[in-house]
Amino acid sequence: MREALLYRQEGGGQVVCALCAHRCRIAEGKAGRCGVRVNRAGRLYSLADDRVVSAQIDPIEKKPLFHFLPGSRSLSIATVGCNFHCLNCQNHAISQWPREHPGEALPGQSLSPRQIVSLAQAQGCASISYTYTEPTVYFELALEVARLARQGGIANLFVTNGYMTAQALEEIHPYLDAANVDLKGFDDRRYRQLCGGSLQPVLDSIRRMRELGVWVEVTTLVIPGHNDSPEELREIARFLNGVGAEVPWHLSAFYPTYRLTDRPRTPVENLHQARRIGRDEGLRYVYVGNVPGDAGEDTYCYRCDTRLIDRWGFHIQQNLLQKGTCPTCEAKIDGVFYRDL
Repeated sequence: MREALLYRQEGGGQVVCALCAHRCRIAEGKAGRCGVRVNRAGRLYSLADDRVVSAQIDPIEKKPLFHFLPGSRSLSIATVGCNFHCLNCQNHAISQWPREHPGEALPGQSLSPRQIVSLAQAQGCASISYTYTEPTVYFELALEVARLARQGGIANLFVTNGYMTAQALEEIHPYLDAANVDLKGFDDRRYRQLCGGSLQPVLDSIRRMRELGVWVEVTTLVIPGHNDSPEELREIARFLNGVGAEVPWHLSAFYPTYRLTDRPRTPVENLHQARRIGRDEGLRYVYVGNVPGDAGEDTYCYRCDTRLIDRWGFHIQQNLLQKGTCPTCEAKIDGVFYRDL
């Protein structure tokens, strides 16, 4: 446990957390919505500072990040806790752990930032991903690891719901190389129903990350009857094109899980339709996800349509890029495809 960053003290022993857009006002002895930031005697503390509940090696394509060091390995870490409570969370056992086990000590092993970076180096990982739950809620740990990783030539990646404040982004962005932001739809009412957060802070974070020079990819889980109308998908595509036509958009198939089991799996044709909408709206790179072997997993040149990266699920079968350039028409493909570490 350590004293948290980004909060202010209020009268009556209360504190206001400025880490995420909920801006929780927390009374003495209580926790914020994430369940891992608590008020002790008028000071805010992070309980998740050194309780790493998951640390494993993933292909970077699993994040998914298709335009950042494709084919590389990423050490993926997480603590319990999340500032959302998504009805369809596939990692609910750890993201919702504090809510479902109130008052219990947080699970996880004690790993120092230096140990985490050393593990990434020993395993030949090009990056460390802060993922599985929501990296914003273990911000202090992520920030310290990211600083050390940068010194060691290792990239830092957030897989995030995008609900952090501008202050949090200002703190982390000097060390943050890339992010995949989960954009769950484009209707604020349904956003609140699905995850307990609102839409605008997520849109603001996507824009701000790009302005700060962070490589951004966006994922939308296409849920039948929730966010799969052509109109809503077109709104998302137009927003992303306004941020930049080079922002990759991942359209993932939904599978019933956790508390959202009354919806069917996403038909593959719905994903293909969504991909066509994205490309029609001017996005250069639109992908189909959770459908291994689908041609929509592959990267194509936006200028000549040459297939450049052939994927099967999270694995690359062929990569024809030549230092980020199409070998057919010499177009520069957007992303970070190699690094001189």
